[in-house]
Amino acid sequence: VGGLLDVKREMTETLQYPLKFASKYARYGLQPSKGMLLYGPSGCGKTLVAKAIANEVRSNFISVKGPELLSMWFGESESNVRELFNKARGAAPCILFFDEIDSIAKPRGSGQSGGGEAGDRIVNQILTEIDGVGAKKAVFIIAATNRPDMLDSAIMRPGRLDQLVYLPLPDLDSRVSIFSSATRKSPLAADVDVRAMAEATDGFSGADITEICQRACKL
Repeated sequence: VGGLLDVKREMTETLQYPLKFASKYARYGLQPSKGMLLYGPSGCGKTLVAKAIANEVRSNFISVKGPELLSMWFGESESNVRELFNKARGAAPCILFFDEIDSIAKPRGSGQSGGGEAGDRIVNQILTEIDGVGAKKAVFIIAATNRPDMLDSAIMRPGRLDQLVYLPLPDLDSRVSIFSSATRKSPLAADVDVRAMAEATDGFSGADITEICQRACKL
């Protein structure tokens, strides 16, 4: 994963410290965080960095896109959420990753997130399952969205997804790192200046830069 050094360090510390310094957490009566919300512009590597961190901390990784949990049948969406968390507990230590969580965790009473009471029940089920994740089961929840303003506020209260991590558009050094990462398996001409390309792509996301490299390889 190119760039995002501060983000990767913060995520690694959040996941590793409760295990590495468990005695200190117990001594001071601290409860490790249960979850983290990654937010920022689309294409900045939220999904990719979650997978990379799971590999870094040697944890199982279960990924699901929010819309995959929705069902037209009464009660089935809530059942899908329960089964997902049960699967994560069975695979502990495990990172459970919700991509596009804004599609299923919209503010209750808004009539969104699947429509009326059905959408509210899904949110309630997610909150119940997060609260039921015990420290002994070593299940950590990471969610990603580019619309944090569309989430129910209860999702982000302390004790749930209380670690908010912003993934910005990459700066110059990050763009250099992304270009290098995206072209590491490609033969480059001697006159290719990675830094010059990074300077010319100010405001581009990681996905944009990767697409540039892919298109160049096809020409």
